[in-house]
Amino acid sequence: MTSAITQVTGFRAVGVTCGLKQSGNPDLALVLSDGPCTAAAVFTTNAFKAAPVLYDMALLERVGGMRGVVINAGNANAVTGQQGLRDAEQMARLTEQACQLPADSVFVMSTGVIGEPMPMHKLERGIALAARAIATPAGEQGQDAARAIMTTDTVSKEAFLQTTVSGQPVRLGGMAKGSGMIHPNMATMLAVVVTDANVAATALQAALRQAAAASFNRVSVDGDTSTNDTLLLLASGQAGNPAIEPESAAFGQFVAALTQLCIKLARMIARDGEGATKLIEITVSGAATEAEADRAAKTVATSPLVKTALFGNDPNWGRVLAAIGRSNVQVNPTAVSLWLGDFLLLSAGEPQPFDAVAASQWLAGANEVKLRAQLGVGQAQATVWTCDFSYKYVEINAEYHT
Repeated sequence: MTSAITQVTGFRAVGVTCGLKQSGNPDLALVLSDGPCTAAAVFTTNAFKAAPVLYDMALLERVGGMRGVVINAGNANAVTGQQGLRDAEQMARLTEQACQLPADSVFVMSTGVIGEPMPMHKLERGIALAARAIATPAGEQGQDAARAIMTTDTVSKEAFLQTTVSGQPVRLGGMAKGSGMIHPNMATMLAVVVTDANVAATALQAALRQAAAASFNRVSVDGDTSTNDTLLLLASGQAGNPAIEPESAAFGQFVAALTQLCIKLARMIARDGEGATKLIEITVSGAATEAEADRAAKTVATSPLVKTALFGNDPNWGRVLAAIGRSNVQVNPTAVSLWLGDFLLLSAGEPQPFDAVAASQWLAGANEVKLRAQLGVGQAQATVWTCDFSYKYVEINAEYHT
């Protein structure tokens, strides 16, 4: 089956096993373009940025004509000092040499345990294996690439869409990993998105920031933000459309498509939150500003009391209201309304009679839960995605390192 990445003309991808994961599952991914690409990226705001993040940030500032990215899972190469920086650069150099690419044309991403040195002898073998595999039909199909970047993820995450920009068909494909340590900004994850659109560099970076703000930066699993978060976008230009410039009509079309793709991936991350049984979509409307709507929704999304209640199928709506009330946004208590799915819980500040047993039964059978709150002070709204907190979340994270 062809991956989302390789459905985009001119891109290949592969995942191989080099021994970083104790499970023996694929743990090294390689994504390459047939020709030079314009690149854009958004990185973690964590102060302890991992070596690959620092390497990529510097690379993005000084060069163009990028060709791809090498990604490992099983070791974050974070808080690893100067040796970690050397190892991140060495991963790029080994990939460039093995694939006969110019220097400074490959990004690096890593995910896994923090504070442990990179086993470079394993990565050297893995990169050589990936370079050989990507030239075969496996690379054309994108075989195992999305699986190779998984850590505690239970499923791989891919999305593809085709749109039209300036009358030309344009394709976008992406893969992401993320299950725990998920919270803006950036929401904790690694993601690679590729497109055959022709996009000017300044427009590409602006488009990615807008798309990330409406998708990955509105995902929270547990309120923790990682040291390694990276969202990378590569544009090959092979679609043949006129170059997309900022503030053009074509730019708006491209941003809309990119945002749609990123939301698909972001929802997958929230749905696959560690130990999750439900995807939870929280929409706050009637806020004074979009920023306040976003803040209120994220406060609900990170409330352990709300998340555990939803895991327990308990329609305890007071916890939702309490979270909104402590979010430091403007609220009119006498105008607030609240819904759980189709159950109206609060209207204009007044509790409403509802069938709590039926609501609990609905929660028990729901894979996706929608919470809606109307604050009654303005016209702005925002949507955030999260998941419930289960016993399994504690188990996964209590045993993660050991």
